[in-house]
Amino acid sequence: MKIVILDGYTANPGDLSWQPLATLGELTAYDRTLPEETVERAKDAEIILTNKVCLHRAEIEQLPKLQYIGVLATGYNVVDTGAAREHGITVTNIPAYSTDSVAQMVFAHLLTVTNRTEHYAQRNREGAWSSCPDFCYCDTLLTELAGKTFGIVGLGNIGMRVARIAQAFGMNVVAYTSKAAADLPSGVRKLSMEALLRESDVLSLHCPLTPDTHHLINRTTLRQMKPTAILINTGRGPLIDDRDVADALKEKGLRAYCADVLTTEPPQADNPLLQCDNAFITPHIAWATKEARARLTDVAYQNVKAFIERRPQNVIC
Repeated sequence: MKIVILDGYTANPGDLSWQPLATLGELTAYDRTLPEETVERAKDAEIILTNKVCLHRAEIEQLPKLQYIGVLATGYNVVDTGAAREHGITVTNIPAYSTDSVAQMVFAHLLTVTNRTEHYAQRNREGAWSSCPDFCYCDTLLTELAGKTFGIVGLGNIGMRVARIAQAFGMNVVAYTSKAAADLPSGVRKLSMEALLRESDVLSLHCPLTPDTHHLINRTTLRQMKPTAILINTGRGPLIDDRDVADALKEKGLRAYCADVLTTEPPQADNPLLQCDNAFITPHIAWATKEARARLTDVAYQNVKAFIERRPQNVIC
C-alpha cells in the first residue's frame, strides 16, 4: 500500500522515526503540505496520515484510491467525516496520548503566574539580587495554591488528570461537567457554570469546542469571575473571545490569562493577547513532549497496521 504523511514535522521533527510505518507499505513523508499541494501529493495514496492538513469533501472526491485517513491528533475536525463515510473511507484518530503532558503544561502555566521563576531567573542574570540590600529579592506578588479553588470546565481524560494534580497541591477542586455528581472523583464538587465562574481562583478550560462552547469566556462571563482569578486555556483557542480577555487583563478584571492555544494559529501579529504583559502564551506545545509524540507515532503505526489487518481501531467513521 502507498502511505503518505502530509505534515509530519510537528509530530516528528527528526528525533523520532517513521520506520515502523515504512514496514507496512511504500511510505512518503512530507514535513508540510500546502492546501494546493494536497491532492497532487496524495493522488496515489491508499493511506493518508494528516495532523492539520485539511481533507475536505473537495479533496476527498479527487482521491479515488483513498481507503484510510489517520489523523495524527485527537481532534479530527480537519477531515470531512461525512464525505469520508460516503466514499467508504475509514478515519481514525489518536486518543489520550498527551494527557499527562497537557496536564503538566496547565501547572507550568499556573506556577509561572504564582511563582514567576522565569522572571526571577532573568532578574538575577541582570544583577537584581546581587545588588539587593536584603537576603532575598522580591518584586512581584507570590501566591500559595493550597486552599485556593481550582475550577475545571470539562472532566474528560485531561480534566480528570488536572483535578488530581490540583488536589495534590491542596486546592479545592470544582467542576462544570456533564457527568453526574455521584460519578465525580472524591473531593470534586459539581457546580453550575455561574457558580464555577464566581468561586474559582483558577479556571482551566478542558471542554471540546462546539457551537455551545464557542466564546464560552466572553465579556459577560468574565464579569462574573473574580478580578484576581487566573484563566488557563489548553483546550481550543475559540473557547475564549480574544478581545474580551485582553480587555479584562488591561482593565484589571482578570489577574492573568495562560494559554497554549489561540483562535488563529499561528497567530496574527496584532492579536491583542500578545500585547498583554499578564497574558502568558505558549505556541501550542502542551502536547509536544518527546514522550507524548513517541506515543502518538506508535499509535499511528498501530492504527494503520490494524486497518491493513482488517481490524481497525480508534475509528471515527
